[in-house]
Amino acid sequence: MSPAPATTASGTTVSLPRNSNQALGIGRFAVDFMSGRIGHPADAVLERTELFHIDSVLCGLSAIALGTNAPTLLRAEALRYPDAGGVAFFGSRTKVHPEKAIVANSAAVREWDSNGTNFGYNPALGHTAGEFGHNDFYPVAVAAAQLAGRDGAAALRGMVCLDEIRGRLAEVFSLKTYKIDHVVHGAIASAATYGAMLGATPEQIESAIGMFVAHHIPWRAIRAGKQLSDSKGASAAISTEAAILCMQRSMNGFIGPKDIFRNPESMFRQFIKTSGDSPFDLVLSHSGDDFAVMGMHFKLGLYEHQSAGALQGLLDLLERHPEVLERPQDIKSITIVAYEPAFGIIGDPAKRDPKTRQSADHSMVYIVSTLLRKAIDATRASGSPRVADGNDGWWKALMLVPHDYSAAAIVNTETRALMEKVSFEHGGPEYDRRYPDGIPTSLVIAMADGATFDSGLVMYPAGHARNTTADVRDILDTKFRRLGELATKDPAALLERFTGLAARSATELSGLYDFEILEIKDRGRFE
Repeated sequence: MSPAPATTASGTTVSLPRNSNQALGIGRFAVDFMSGRIGHPADAVLERTELFHIDSVLCGLSAIALGTNAPTLLRAEALRYPDAGGVAFFGSRTKVHPEKAIVANSAAVREWDSNGTNFGYNPALGHTAGEFGHNDFYPVAVAAAQLAGRDGAAALRGMVCLDEIRGRLAEVFSLKTYKIDHVVHGAIASAATYGAMLGATPEQIESAIGMFVAHHIPWRAIRAGKQLSDSKGASAAISTEAAILCMQRSMNGFIGPKDIFRNPESMFRQFIKTSGDSPFDLVLSHSGDDFAVMGMHFKLGLYEHQSAGALQGLLDLLERHPEVLERPQDIKSITIVAYEPAFGIIGDPAKRDPKTRQSADHSMVYIVSTLLRKAIDATRASGSPRVADGNDGWWKALMLVPHDYSAAAIVNTETRALMEKVSFEHGGPEYDRRYPDGIPTSLVIAMADGATFDSGLVMYPAGHARNTTADVRDILDTKFRRLGELATKDPAALLERFTGLAARSATELSGLYDFEILEIKDRGRFE
């Protein structure tokens, strides 16, 4: 390997070139950012990060309240590891080992597959690897801040740091291309952020990243197959637990592989052959408003993020042609055209007949058919096909929520009848080249009398970072209320607890999760 050149820094970024020790560079960036030696994120960055955090927490709390399997088991597991010097998980005062609280909280956050998403797309730098990922990792920053006795501002800064590292890695290395699960980037970022917040040196962070990459790489086998399992939703949590353990061991003196991105036997260089360099350059923002989180997308309900273009297309079509809802029995066919990887992931023929929630929320035909069935139901109930006014109104009125993936919903006969009419087609190069800039999708409904209704091409559905037409905060308020109602008797108070995080004192942050979650109900319907 060539000698590692000095990391270069501009007024707002740190550059880690491919011929440098990037694992050590990530460690230095995290330490410098979390110590305040560098870094002045714009208010917009902090506000957007807080909104993603609120979104993730409400997803997690509702999943716990409804008794979903993996979060329930992992919470019970955490209680078997009490630690007076540890941290608590959601809705608990009992302190446990940090990695156990983190795995329980991250699993809950991710269970519905409804929190934020990134697409690994930064054309300004030519970094367009297109790896997806999600805002599953905020419990790491909260736990580290609590352990260090720091305040809400430090926790929020840790969230920004974590999102920046994982988001920029997603722009330069496509894990999915090599059948590696996307949570690897988040786990690397978790180790770096956790260590930096607890006083680790850059060298210790380098060691922890090396350990994780060498020992704990997860394959996308957890996302393949006819019926998906708990492993799909808990992947980020399990990998993060491993990353935190690696960081703890490193801080205790265990030495892992160094310079892992240039290691010739590491995962990264096995898939992309180089003469000794890492496969990519990496640029990390520390100041201003050009942070990775600003390009991340909100899900406006529960659905796999690749289906957002189809959902927007359906809502656009119904708003323009509500007459479709007056005669649903005359719907002859529904044709969806999209890009890869959407076609391969949620268009997989194995998912045309989902029997588990985890498979239903990764089935394009189920997701779209459920939204259409809800629109039909709303029309019958009101007597009018004008379900709502305007795009935002349609999203709020028909928002997909946990009960749309219950055991009963999955076998709903009308949904199943609509699913039989859906065909999902690959749009070829014309669609593929538009991703991951957007989510290129179109939808056509053909009627028995020969009439056809076309959504047109959708690129930036509501919730997408480049959408400029939807009032995302207004739609999210509806999502927050509906999820909050599942988890607490006072959703407004719950929302207030997690709003204004930067103003919370260290004492307030230490009790952030000390609140009551509603009694578990509907057990068995979401397992």
